[in-house]
Amino acid sequence: MLNEAEIDALGEALDDEYKAVATYEQVIADFGEVRPFTNIVESERRHIEALCTCYQRYSVPIPENPWLGRAPRFDSINEACKAGVDGEIENAAMYDRLLDTTTRADLIEVFGNLRRASQENHLEAFRRCADRQGDGPAGGGGRRRRRGRG
Repeated sequence: MLNEAEIDALGEALDDEYKAVATYEQVIADFGEVRPFTNIVESERRHIEALCTCYQRYSVPIPENPWLGRAPRFDSINEACKAGVDGEIENAAMYDRLLDTTTRADLIEVFGNLRRASQENHLEAFRRCADRQGDGPAGGGGRRRRRGRG
């Protein structure tokens, strides 16, 4: 049985992953099939699955996704990429903190794996995206191509 701190840690992690998926899906809806969002959204969905497996293992009800229809919106791909960089940095700090809430090997493994994916893959992909979309030779590479529905 999980203690209250562990349940809270799982909830915080799941909420963060729900927000990431909703945000990246919104970017794709607003700007089209743009990388790295198309790749990373799939990874974030797998993160949700890993966390939900923990909920199921300990017979804890899985919280609903509060981010549906509430995702942040961005005026450009560059802005979205920069927000992705900030989000992944915050994500790693969150997992650093959450790792201190438990001694359970399975939770430590899941939190550690999700932190590692964030830092070793997602962060660098968003940094490259921000660099590409910034002051590139084409100019305006980060402009909105089409408006999404609000």
